[in-house]
Amino acid sequence: MASPPQVPPPITRRQPATVLVELETIEKKMTLADGVEYTFWTYNGTVPGPFVRVRVGDTVVIKVANRADSSAGHSIDLHAVTGPGGGAVLTQTPPGQVRAFAWKALQPGLYVYHCATPPVPMHIANGMYGLILVEPADGLARVDREFYVMQGEVYTAEAFGTKGTATYSWENMWNEKPEYVVFNGSAVSLVGERALKARVGERVRVYFGVGGPNLTSSFHVIGEIFDRVYNLASLNQGQLSNVQTVLVPPGGAVAVEMKLEVPGTYTLVDHALTRLHKGGAAQLVVEGKEDPSLYRAVAAR
Repeated sequence: MASPPQVPPPITRRQPATVLVELETIEKKMTLADGVEYTFWTYNGTVPGPFVRVRVGDTVVIKVANRADSSAGHSIDLHAVTGPGGGAVLTQTPPGQVRAFAWKALQPGLYVYHCATPPVPMHIANGMYGLILVEPADGLARVDREFYVMQGEVYTAEAFGTKGTATYSWENMWNEKPEYVVFNGSAVSLVGERALKARVGERVRVYFGVGGPNLTSSFHVIGEIFDRVYNLASLNQGQLSNVQTVLVPPGGAVAVEMKLEVPGTYTLVDHALTRLHKGGAAQLVVEGKEDPSLYRAVAAR
């Protein structure tokens, strides 16, 4: 399994620049669940695709190269783009070819991108989505760690957990009945040895998006409260505070922050909790000193 994509460091420059983003569309077999493989359609070989970080005012050049062994054409629609199709009109790329376009980042925010080649839901469900952060001119408040997590659905003909190679089901897609609802493309991407890691006393920010293509997420971290929420990923509005669960629609995103005060393992879920049993879980492992004044077992009387 490919390593999950990471968040690039904050942008320190305070002047616009021209930024080149190179994406290769790769169709590859990867782990969907324990003992289950699936042929995903990807940007740069991961689900989600790379986390793109630019600054408001930047000119962004997107280059899409579709591998010659692809079974389909691919493209990209970035919700951060002002222009027809969000770039999809200019990037319909047959196998073995390359397309590119340039656009100016006009509005700060955290935006979803995805393939927009028909049938669009199929391309998205097969893994072709990601996030692009357009930082405000003055940047974002400093945090100790940043994480990148996206929820998506996989529509297989085989029942959840069936060992072997799972295959795409157009019927289940049409009926909006996914067998898998997963974080970062797999039921095992962000658990165990691959869990997110932090320490007591740190402030962390999670950039969370929903590739979809169909389900709205009720994003929640079990045992934590979001100190700050950039609702609907709007970076210019006043933030919400002390929020337990946030709604994130398909094609939408949110940024949440937490100050970590108690060590242990925290589970990230969609609080439509049946989806937990379809693979929708990630873990945040927090190391550090216990503080019994905050959390402890007591004798039952």
